[in-house]
Amino acid sequence: MSNQNTSEIRRGQNQLVSFLWIRRSIGLLGFFFPLILILGAKSFSDCPDVLSSLSDYYHTIMRDVFAILMGFLAFAFFTYRGPEKIDGIIANLTGICALAIVFFSTSIKEDAGACVTCDMTTYKTVHFIFASLFFLLLSYFSLFLFTKTEKNSVPTLEKIQRNRIYRICGVIMLFSIVVIGIYLLWLKKNGIWTDVPIVLIFEWLALWAFGISWIVKGDWFIMIDK
Repeated sequence: MSNQNTSEIRRGQNQLVSFLWIRRSIGLLGFFFPLILILGAKSFSDCPDVLSSLSDYYHTIMRDVFAILMGFLAFAFFTYRGPEKIDGIIANLTGICALAIVFFSTSIKEDAGACVTCDMTTYKTVHFIFASLFFLLLSYFSLFLFTKTEKNSVPTLEKIQRNRIYRICGVIMLFSIVVIGIYLLWLKKNGIWTDVPIVLIFEWLALWAFGISWIVKGDWFIMIDK
């Protein structure tokens, strides 16, 4: 084997490792994002309560952390390139939504008290639109992009198992979006379950599903071979 061929193989292997680590990083960040915000606010401020949504933490001492993590997530999506052009397009759109979530912050309850440490300038409707698009794009990854099989090839048992995980994660994300929408548009307006952080719970659930999906796609679990 010539030195040129060896160099090309090594370069290809390095690109694959980098590609997988981008997927893993995206998955890990999605998985731990809620914990970082909630525990950080409780540990470094006088915020005794769990806020109504993860976006509310933008108005707390965790504002910079929120912005940095979302910025890193956006950067990871901007640098992500899948096997087809559509993967890159969806990734770029997801990155734009991640940045927009930060730039157009949500509103927060006035009785949040000691939890609020930053200004209250908000863009509630715009924030909700971009947050919804963000989760819809994430579910699209899991349901349609990750489940693809190469043309004229029979999916292996491992591929079938992974596709099952991707679809479950995608459905969980869609279900979470629907529940959040129903709560904000109807239940909350009618004073139902207003003392329960419904939005945060299902945002957390959706992010965990998103994280698991990308971690599996990054081939982290040995028992799930690509």
